[in-house]
Amino acid sequence: MAKFRRRKEGKTNFRQRLKLLLSQKPRVVVRKSLKHMVVQLVYPGEQGDVTQLSVISSELKKFGLNRTGNISAAYLTGLLFGLRAKKIAKEAVLDIGLQTSSPGSKIYATLKGITDAGMSIPHDPVMFPSEERIKNITEDLSFEDIKEKMLSDFTQGE
Repeated sequence: MAKFRRRKEGKTNFRQRLKLLLSQKPRVVVRKSLKHMVVQLVYPGEQGDVTQLSVISSELKKFGLNRTGNISAAYLTGLLFGLRAKKIAKEAVLDIGLQTSSPGSKIYATLKGITDAGMSIPHDPVMFPSEERIKNITEDLSFEDIKEKMLSDFTQGE
């Protein structure tokens, strides 16, 4: 029997995907590139997956953060996603795809931001990066200033 096309191309792990779909919860899909983090809230649908919400780290530029490829930006992207996603879903499961799971990575900084915003996702806190790494930002604004601006903008929109 021939392999599935997406498995052959190295794009999908179908065993992992089946476990995520059987949980009957929405998936928080986290993908990273060299410059950006993309976080999506995805529900399974009849004709395929349906994306309800998407946040990309380039949206942080409106809060004063210009460098979007570091751990701080990953955390703030997760926080922004979590604040927006609380209206849609209270709990979900993490989907990192074929990315390597390593403690302290940008993926887990994003997950920490999502959980700090109040969303419930099963995780092990040991995997999170340290607070020093998350708050290490080399911008004109401090990490706390950007976080406060993000939180105030979100609460004003409610």
